[in-house]
Amino acid sequence: MRALIVGLGSIGRRHLTNLRLIDPTTHITVWDQESRLSEYREFLSHEDRFVSRLEDALAAQPEAALITSPSPLHVDVGLELAKQGAHLFIEKPLSNNLDGVDELLDRCRNRRLVLLVGYNFRFYQPLQIVRQALQDGRIGRVLSTRAEVGQYLPDWRPAGDYSQSVSAKSELGGGALLELSHELDYVRWLVGEIQTVSSQIGRLSDLNIDVEDTAEIILHFCNGAIGSVHLDMIQRAATRSCRIIGTEGTITWDGGSHQVRLFSSITKAWADLHPAQSVDRNDMYLRELRHFIDCVKGVSEPVISGEEGRRVLQIALAARQSSIEQRVVRL
Repeated sequence: MRALIVGLGSIGRRHLTNLRLIDPTTHITVWDQESRLSEYREFLSHEDRFVSRLEDALAAQPEAALITSPSPLHVDVGLELAKQGAHLFIEKPLSNNLDGVDELLDRCRNRRLVLLVGYNFRFYQPLQIVRQALQDGRIGRVLSTRAEVGQYLPDWRPAGDYSQSVSAKSELGGGALLELSHELDYVRWLVGEIQTVSSQIGRLSDLNIDVEDTAEIILHFCNGAIGSVHLDMIQRAATRSCRIIGTEGTITWDGGSHQVRLFSSITKAWADLHPAQSVDRNDMYLRELRHFIDCVKGVSEPVISGEEGRRVLQIALAARQSSIEQRVVRL
């Protein structure tokens, strides 16, 4: 397979390494700024080709492209690659606004091209166990959910200057709403479609950023459940968790220990569905990439399609609109 990787930041390097593991015969071209080639040399093998111009990337005739550049660049690059017939893996979020998104989805649909959006927690085993338990009715009808993620931004990638990262800059699509939109994706995947959104967002810390570092979001689901999602880039003790309350029990997930627990109204006790244990974080990225390759081969359909990615983006933008206009936004 001929593959193109657009952007070689931390997630681009992860996908590059994983692609080599999955299929060492893949011919890989990397497209990024020429000025950054020196810092990327250690990640490139002598077999990889590096280009710094769109025309050179297109000349490589990629069958599949992994777009891992900042989100404001996703749609324009995706349109050019789809025009040439490349299947697309686009890192989350799909974009930083809805401009051109429908055109991209239409182009991929009309040309029968794969478009997979990189919400990798769909491939994370503990959350897959949570979803299966919900589908099996283990806690009855879902009534409410609470999802939370938070970590101090300078601790995300300690080796770099956080203030120059994508997460810290509005022009690069940063901020808690988009950078931490995994939570918006997985609560919708677990609980169901979202009907209305209300939120309060803002930059509350003294971090050197020009984006929001905190978001409190209230969701009303079409099935009648309600939920809250907390996103932040300011907590000194990192946290990630979810609690789902049903008519017949409760399910909790701890992202630090990877533990999934269920309280049943029948047994009146807690039980482990996934014990607290170490988990290879890269496993979900490998499973995600294998799934994309299977989709390209025509043996699978995307778990997170372009339409799914658009919906998550729409929810994040509705949360921003709600905070600005101080009202509930109906989707």
